[in-house]
Amino acid sequence: MTLKLLYPALAQILWTFVVLGITFARRRRALMSKEVRMADVAVSTERYPQDARLAAANFTNQFETPVLFFALIMIAMEVGATGFLMTLLAWAFVATRVVHTLIHTGSNDLRLRASVFGLGVLALLVMWILVVVTIV
Repeated sequence: MTLKLLYPALAQILWTFVVLGITFARRRRALMSKEVRMADVAVSTERYPQDARLAAANFTNQFETPVLFFALIMIAMEVGATGFLMTLLAWAFVATRVVHTLIHTGSNDLRLRASVFGLGVLALLVMWILVVVTIV
């Protein structure tokens, strides 16, 4: 069994923890600076400042298309679709998730963010094609 596809999967998991840390830090800062009180956000997080809400939204994003990524990694390893191109696409997907986070939690330029998101989805689509071609 080849392990080279595990590295981008582990990197994506690590990145999810990084985004969680960013979210925690921004929420903590908002609470410590008294921008919000615990009672303000106990039921809904809408009262957090925008930077904390953006980080939280990005954390949620880490459980959307990455689900397809993890499924494709597992299937690719099972069927032997673990060549150079598959590995390159897996790393490309992770890179798009990192860049997407940096945009989302930074400038939040929607056009740029959508373009990077689209590149990640394209990487997933080509990964899927490679899996299908391997099993057909």
